Amino acid sequence: NRTMMGSIKGLERFDSPGKGRGLRVTRPFKVGELLFSCPAYSHVLSVKERGCYCEFCFTRTQHLARCGKCKKAFYCNVKCQVRKHPAKSQLLCEFFKVHYTEDEDNEKREMTEADIARFHRFYSKHLDVPDHKELLTLFSQVGCNGFTIEDDELSHLGTAVYPDMALINHSCLPSVIVTYKGTSAEVRAVQDMKPGDEVLISYIDLLYPTDDRNNRLRESYYFLCDCQECKSKSKDKAKLKVRKQSDSIEPDVINNMVRYARKTIREFQEFKHTKNILHELLEMCEQSLEEMGAVFDDSNVYMLHMMYQAMGICMYMQDLDGAIRYGEKLLKPYSHLYPPYSLNVSSVYLKLGRLYLGLERQSACTSALKKAMAIMEVAHGKDHFYIEELRKMIAQK
Repeated sequence: NRTMMGSIKGLERFDSPGKGRGLRVTRPFKVGELLFSCPAYSHVLSVKERGCYCEFCFTRTQHLARCGKCKKAFYCNVKCQVRKHPAKSQLLCEFFKVHYTEDEDNEKREMTEADIARFHRFYSKHLDVPDHKELLTLFSQVGCNGFTIEDDELSHLGTAVYPDMALINHSCLPSVIVTYKGTSAEVRAVQDMKPGDEVLISYIDLLYPTDDRNNRLRESYYFLCDCQECKSKSKDKAKLKVRKQSDSIEPDVINNMVRYARKTIREFQEFKHTKNILHELLEMCEQSLEEMGAVFDDSNVYMLHMMYQAMGICMYMQDLDGAIRYGEKLLKPYSHLYPPYSLNVSSVYLKLGRLYLGLERQSACTSALKKAMAIMEVAHGKDHFYIEELRKMIAQK
């Protein structure tokens, strides 16, 4: 129903003050209503999902056939295997809003340079490729404008470029949400919208306080947010809640613990990507939770961050009771701290529902799945195959 150079019914491009190009609605949209959908201009399946999903359409099935040529890719049928993307042109450059190459920090630039060197070694033998400077620009643009395709539990399936989507600006108070059907992206309203309202998504995880969010935006997208939430910081006190004690906690103690939390999260991520030893990662979570718990309330976002990590590790270790114990602690603060219809909330309900099912806790399973579905029907649409799967699971209980 749309092309990048054409028009999307009910939407128009405009110059968004302080943000450059943007999209706004020209008619009312209700919560859960689809604004538009678009196919990926280009996409790639995550290596770790190879063999589980079709390389072309991202369909999950047990009936995948390995490519006879490369022996690495898997496809759900011959049609997907032989389909090829249409010839690409330099129109891609027009679709990206900004060039960020010059603002990359040294570490990111070195990583990009290494990627480009590998790209040249492989593709220059087979194709005419852009020169080094052009590739550096393209890599930076994809880094800022690419989208992560996620499943119903927010696991990373792949990465894609959507030219239409690159027009949508960021806000920590988003008016829409992006979900995926195969490799196509769908945009639905999470607020009632009136003509003239800008279409806004969140580029980042919104759990964290204002300073953390803007640090992430500056590091990854090279701008700061000036939405109403960032100006008012209205949720920061709740997000940084400290434990109730008979004597008030000194500000220096709180500030030191915030610094400790941020440092621990960075170290945890580094260890996870370099060593990924599950029992040691779980021990890091438990030690940091004990340390932070002396000052922070259980609903403090830094506590929640490590609880979420611990839940995931317990799931990998097949410790269902441990995963449930951490997951149940997340639900109430998540529901309060995230915006309405957040997939971060539905994904925890979904994980808990499946964990309850594994322990044959039927009533708890049904309750959790229904709460996940209430959010997902708005975010994904009532006809999405994730919703169909949930309905079947609930009916079987």
